[in-house]
Amino acid sequence: MVLRGLFHLVYPPACAHCHARIASHHALCARCWGEIRLIERPYCPILGLPFAHDPGEGMVSPQAISRPPVFDRLRSVALHEGVARHLVHDLKYRDRVDLAPMMAGWMVRAASEEVAAADAIVAVPLHRMRMFRRMFNQSAELARHVSRQSGRPFLAEALVRRKRTQQQVGLTVNQRSLNVRGAFSVPEGREDLVFGKRLVLIDDVYTTGATVSAATTALKKAGAADVTVLTFARALAGPI
Repeated sequence: MVLRGLFHLVYPPACAHCHARIASHHALCARCWGEIRLIERPYCPILGLPFAHDPGEGMVSPQAISRPPVFDRLRSVALHEGVARHLVHDLKYRDRVDLAPMMAGWMVRAASEEVAAADAIVAVPLHRMRMFRRMFNQSAELARHVSRQSGRPFLAEALVRRKRTQQQVGLTVNQRSLNVRGAFSVPEGREDLVFGKRLVLIDDVYTTGATVSAATTALKKAGAADVTVLTFARALAGPI
């Protein structure tokens, strides 16, 4: 308790985004929290798209009907804008790994039922060359803390990126899909990690879905029974 008090004295709690003084570490101030657009029910049970009006239990979005995803369902904490977007960028590009526990906690709450039903947690991996340059994988950091907070094992070696892809930013939808096609695989001899398992696949942001779809394809090919994609943020113009 004394050491904790000294720590708070030297490093007083501050908002994870704007750095205003707050009551506790790993949190946002009321103003920043109010600016985050959380994705809450009602939403499409498959794609997690928020509905403008409640269409009734069991109704899915037109997008899920016309183009069913390879994963079983998608859940995200918030829209990829404003404060949420800054948190993602701070984690990914500014080495703010201290944000991962807070963000992971929100992710566990956003997909509480799916995480509780899962056998294990998997992260979208980086290619070894990109990992060497960046020194950490933001998706793996989130997955590690989702695992720790939920009590579900993190299968760090269950999925690898065998193809060195270019950055997805700036590519069209088709270009993104082609860029990551065949990029992931379950290592030979490690299929038992995922075979017959219900998995939660972690990534930081969902945009077109190309990356998590390619990763899910590899997991399903190795025998995964069910894959929930869980991201902190997702790009979306507005409710449907």
